[in-house]
Amino acid sequence: MAETDPKSVQDLTNVVQTLLQQMQDKFQTMSDQIIGRNILNSTERAYERFLNVRSLDEMSTRIDDLEKNIADLMTQAGVEEIEAPPEKPKEGQGS
Repeated sequence: MAETDPKSVQDLTNVVQTLLQQMQDKFQTMSDQIIGRNILNSTERAYERFLNVRSLDEMSTRIDDLEKNIADLMTQAGVEEIEAPPEKPKEGQGS
């Protein structure tokens, strides 16, 4: 067997350590990106849900306001709210 040169062993150790460090750095960068994307996506989804709920609340408020305005206009016009259609006079009754 050939003798191993201590310098070449040290060089090989340095190369392997450098490669391992580079791999660790790349892995950390990728992990940070994935975590960042997950947080960003979660935040975006929560914001979208908030906007949807807010939009529904706003629409509900606008519908309530519209109903109130219609009721006010009907009152001003002297029209009563009609719950059911007026009954037709029975035969034999009438004017």
